[in-house]
Amino acid sequence: MAGHQYLDVLIVGAGFSGVYQLHKLRKAGFSVKIFEAGSDFGGTWYWNRYPGARVDSDFFMYQLSIEELWRDWNWTEKFPGRQELVEYFKYADKKLDLSHRWSVSTDTGVTAHPRFIVLCTGFASKPLYPNIPGLDTFEGVMHHTSAWPETGVDMTGKRVGVIGTGASGVQVIQEAGLAAAHLTVFQRTPNTAVAMVNEHNLSVEMQTKMKEEIYPIYFRRREQTYTGFHYDYLPPGKFYDMSPEERYLFLDDLWTKGGFRYWFGTFLDIFYDQTVNDEVYAYWRKKVLDRVHDPEMQRKLAPEKQPHPFGVKRVSLEQWYYEVFNQPNVDLIDINENPIVEITPKGVKTMDGKVHELDLLVLATGFDAVTGSIAQIDIKGMDGVAIGDMWKQKGLSTYLGMTVTGYPNMFFPYGPHGPTAFCNGPTCAEVQGNWIIDCITYLREHNYTRIVASQEASEAWTRRVTEIFNKGLWYHAKSWYTGANVPGKRLEALNFSGGLPLYIKLIQESSRDTYSGFTLTSATDT
Repeated sequence: MAGHQYLDVLIVGAGFSGVYQLHKLRKAGFSVKIFEAGSDFGGTWYWNRYPGARVDSDFFMYQLSIEELWRDWNWTEKFPGRQELVEYFKYADKKLDLSHRWSVSTDTGVTAHPRFIVLCTGFASKPLYPNIPGLDTFEGVMHHTSAWPETGVDMTGKRVGVIGTGASGVQVIQEAGLAAAHLTVFQRTPNTAVAMVNEHNLSVEMQTKMKEEIYPIYFRRREQTYTGFHYDYLPPGKFYDMSPEERYLFLDDLWTKGGFRYWFGTFLDIFYDQTVNDEVYAYWRKKVLDRVHDPEMQRKLAPEKQPHPFGVKRVSLEQWYYEVFNQPNVDLIDINENPIVEITPKGVKTMDGKVHELDLLVLATGFDAVTGSIAQIDIKGMDGVAIGDMWKQKGLSTYLGMTVTGYPNMFFPYGPHGPTAFCNGPTCAEVQGNWIIDCITYLREHNYTRIVASQEASEAWTRRVTEIFNKGLWYHAKSWYTGANVPGKRLEALNFSGGLPLYIKLIQESSRDTYSGFTLTSATDT
């Protein structure tokens, strides 16, 4: 498939956003191709092969609203596992006839010349490896959770170490606790994980009824809530209108129902008012202490003093995470108290001089999130500067969280300055995807060949994102929400934190005003 290809739109990335864009743009009559590093559809779910990988959204929320897909697809679990997501994307490929125009990567010699480029690279496609001396000397098996072998790794009877307790770390630790001879967890910050409350063997009959009665309502409801789920926060001030007893029962109900309700369905004020946040944390801590037996483990996993305000760092869903730490074959190392000094051929050496000998070392150390996915691509703007270099030198700037000044005809959903970190993935993919598709269609219908955001519009958008973000408690945590998890990375607002309804209102204001904030050019103007 070598040679030059001229097309309307090139999509980079074949996850939810890429699939949605490909299907919709094709239906609109555009010539479209996808470039993807993997050999199949799935995006992050193509690469997320580590033990326990699972979605943290309810099944009916974590799918595209394309009726050709959901009408004949049935899930088996409330929170589907990775393999079921792989099957979903295979189904989508077959149902929508996606791959008959497939191009894997430019390594094949393909040179594409698109009029528009849409970067569907997601927010977490650049793995972050820890800078620990001796990492390359380890003689056992070592994998980052984002680069897990497709054939899997058997943890049965092994001495397993896990560095990191973020979302993937929690899921790996749960599985390792079931199989490993000994498990050592290296934790910097305790995860404020909440109960998943998963359900298995979902019936086809139940889902058929949901499709007839409530699926369309759920899909419309997604755009009305702060985070794109079917539940929402209580409005500002509501906390103080409730008695302590009413608040307790409210939190207890959220906890019992499970999922992200205890994070995305509680008081919006948890992000702005430390008093509100303290009470939500206190209830969370009580529930964790009820499940963890050892006082020292309790201190490390649910400290009396919050390590950061609840919810301003990524909350994970768990199933039996806390019970793992009741097992006699599990150690929890707080690396703030006992830092990792180096990796040796035999294992992990901590400051107390002990070498924790391991057969398998799991790096659950996350990603250079939100900006890293785009910045790792050598995309040069009108001034010849790579986008990653520009952001590094001047700070992040976008317009509407989908475009960048100086990079004409380039769009990106589910990326920097969008609702990304605070929005259900498929919801965000469709909201921004629809805007991008409508924009490209408008340009074609009005004979415009070029669109680029103005400097003034970009500066105004970046100020708005920053001002909204700065009102919250976000900087009280060392989080990928601000880039604080990457050594040397500039600390700044990487996401739009004003909620999905406000975001939709703002981007629609631009499109209704014939794309205000952009300069549109026709072929005759150049």
